[in-house]
Amino acid sequence: MRKLVFLFLLILTAGASIKADDVVFKASAPDAVVMGQQFRLTYTLNAEGKELRLQEIPDFDVLMGPSQSVSYSSNWVNGKSSSETTVTYTYILMPKKEGTFNIAPATIKVKGANYTSNGLVVKVLPPDKSTNSNNGGEGNSGSASASIGKDDYFVRMDVSNRNVYEQEGFLVTFKLYAARPCTFNAPPKFPEFEGFLAQEVELPDQKQWSQEHYNGRNYFTVVLKQTVLYPQRSGNITIESGKFDVAIRIATPQKVRSIFDDFFDSYQDVTKTLVTSPVTINVKPLPSGKPASFSGAVGHFAMTSSISSDNVKTNEAVTVKVKITGTGNIKLIKNPEVVFPNDFDIYDPKVETDFKTTAAGVTGSKTIEYMAIPRYAGDFEIPAISFSYFDVKSDSYKTLTGEPYKLHVEKGKDGEGNAPVMSSFSNKESVKYLGKDIRYLKTKDISFTSTNDIFFGSVMYFMCYLVPAILFIVFFFIYRKQVKENSNIALVRTKKANKMAVRRLKIAGKLMKENKKEEFYDEVLRALWGYLSDKLNIPQANLSKDNVEAELTKYGVDETLINEFMDILNTCEFARYAPSQASDAMDKLYDLTVDAIGKMENTIKK
Repeated sequence: MRKLVFLFLLILTAGASIKADDVVFKASAPDAVVMGQQFRLTYTLNAEGKELRLQEIPDFDVLMGPSQSVSYSSNWVNGKSSSETTVTYTYILMPKKEGTFNIAPATIKVKGANYTSNGLVVKVLPPDKSTNSNNGGEGNSGSASASIGKDDYFVRMDVSNRNVYEQEGFLVTFKLYAARPCTFNAPPKFPEFEGFLAQEVELPDQKQWSQEHYNGRNYFTVVLKQTVLYPQRSGNITIESGKFDVAIRIATPQKVRSIFDDFFDSYQDVTKTLVTSPVTINVKPLPSGKPASFSGAVGHFAMTSSISSDNVKTNEAVTVKVKITGTGNIKLIKNPEVVFPNDFDIYDPKVETDFKTTAAGVTGSKTIEYMAIPRYAGDFEIPAISFSYFDVKSDSYKTLTGEPYKLHVEKGKDGEGNAPVMSSFSNKESVKYLGKDIRYLKTKDISFTSTNDIFFGSVMYFMCYLVPAILFIVFFFIYRKQVKENSNIALVRTKKANKMAVRRLKIAGKLMKENKKEEFYDEVLRALWGYLSDKLNIPQANLSKDNVEAELTKYGVDETLINEFMDILNTCEFARYAPSQASDAMDKLYDLTVDAIGKMENTIKK
């Protein structure tokens, strides 16, 4: 009796403990049903309610309902009790016609307050056509496999667009169609997508089956994989076949039946190999008339720019921030060129990215911060920043242009030699000093010489004048030669090209040992493009594979060596986003890069 009273009080407490903000009223039904098939429309409420009201459902017949069921649950955790009430209202519906129909939200009252459920969309599929199955499908031999028709199970490779431009993204979807849900015997073998840059769309770990009408039949379908592809060259590129081994459970006939056969059926798992058909994509080259600021961006983009300050002092850092947002091959676009005045010290830009891959393509933003330090006072101008892309919707090139920045530089307190303050840069780097100009007086280890040791007029006395004079003349001519060479910025960049490339390759070597694949290929690409920019005295923003080949040919570089450089660049661009890459491939690429730069140094000597 005590237990019954306690349970009754617990149920009353559960109903009273629901707050208005905690009430959940939810509707659920299948996404798709077949014409002539009954289905359940269910409303779930986590409290006691009354006066359930449904709006008109003209496209469905209500065969039964509402039938109500109530369940209670309670938990004791750390001496505290919690309870939950669930009330379920169920209707049985039958569709009147084929099509896609909406079920309007329902309302219910809980403690005098009205609550509204979510609406639903139900797709009514036509019934299967009466067709004779062709039993020629692949699978194990025998009566079990013979009962599986060739159209009962298959995988479609659906391509959103088969006629695209170079670097234009399109979606590839692999979907399994099954007469009954099945499982995989082995991991699916998807194509390698050779000739494309692949960006996989993230799908839920738990695959959800749904119903779909295709070629006169209703199938259970599930999306296996979605990938956005960006073709890297023009021409016809073929996506090869994929291979999928599925396990299908079917009932097997019994030669001798007993009274237990009505309760226990016999099943057999049959393996069937499904192969997708290859698809050829027609990739069109980008049209002529590319703007000067075009660097391969294809899609739809927007650009904004800003400057940290237009009034600074000498040796104080100034930053220009450029943000590019949009949809397309945003991961491959090069940084726009920002032209600072000649008297500014320019540093490598800082890049931050935020990308997301969906069925609509790769969307996101790329933020680039350019930092420079003025060394002299005066009024300067940073020209307008331009960024061009090819718009696939209008089949035309579009150029986005920012505004030019007027910069007033005042002389710092300590003149031209004071230390640059880096606090205006967003990453808050430590302060860097150009040099130390303070020298302390010597106060220890002082020695005295006796007046009897006469040094004046001796041979050593004259040598002390002669030797410094000779050294001064020698150093004077050496210094003049160095000043003359340093004034030639192009010559300095050319001489330091190999040194800068070796430095970046050392960083790439560390990334390779740490098995950081994407960072390794990015660093190798930066080393190669930076080396070519310094060696050929061409800004990186103006470099492309076409003009690199032309410039190297002018310098008399052998065609074999040029092809080696182009192959390394292509390998890096493809391998950064390849689904898998062996570790020995990075070792081989690293050795090829070092060897190619060494050969280039022996060929182009300045």
